[in-house]
Amino acid sequence: MIDSLQKSLAELFGTFTLVFIGSVAIVSTRLQGASGFDVTVGLAFGLALLAGLFAFAELSGGHFNPVVSLAMVLDKRLDAKDLIPYWVAQFAGAVLASLCVLIAFDQDSVAGTATLPGAQGAGTALFLELLATAIFVLVILQSTKSERHGGMAVLAIPLTLAAAHFALIPQSGSSLNTARSFGPALVGNEWSDFWVYVVGPPLGAILGWVVYAVISRPQLEATKQEAKSSA
Repeated sequence: MIDSLQKSLAELFGTFTLVFIGSVAIVSTRLQGASGFDVTVGLAFGLALLAGLFAFAELSGGHFNPVVSLAMVLDKRLDAKDLIPYWVAQFAGAVLASLCVLIAFDQDSVAGTATLPGAQGAGTALFLELLATAIFVLVILQSTKSERHGGMAVLAIPLTLAAAHFALIPQSGSSLNTARSFGPALVGNEWSDFWVYVVGPPLGAILGWVVYAVISRPQLEATKQEAKSSA
């Protein structure tokens, strides 16, 4: 049986993998002056999430994101008493990742990995973070319950994150994850409009769960009931 410490460590190291690989991709791409920054960084975060899921999802569920854990509590897939330990582990993993980037490079490089609103401003960034997080959480909730595309969640979730990064990096830095934003903000001492990433992703997670609960979950439950009846 998996105990709470194992789950917390899985969340810590899964979040570390996501933030560390993604952050190093940001620093390396800028140092090289390479083109296609958004695509490179988006793929790095998506593939890092894929690695984290393969490594740790069977232990903790593979959230690696406080707002995903929030959605899982709302959907009664995670016990409310486990929410704070998950959050502590996720924030710790993100901070540890940014500390490793600091050791490898410097504080300015860490600050450069922070999520910041683009030229359109904080309002646009907040709106986009909210909607993109809602889509991301909806995909997670649906793909991890649906039997129609069995086993595809491990691909659908990272690909959705990558797609969101392709779209949002120029406008908001593409967080969708308050812990991912907190690590670079703390270690890099870059707090500009940090509130966007405290407010937007959690509200998006709640919206994504509401859409799932109203539209998708009833159909999933009806399909399962039909399967039981015909068995």
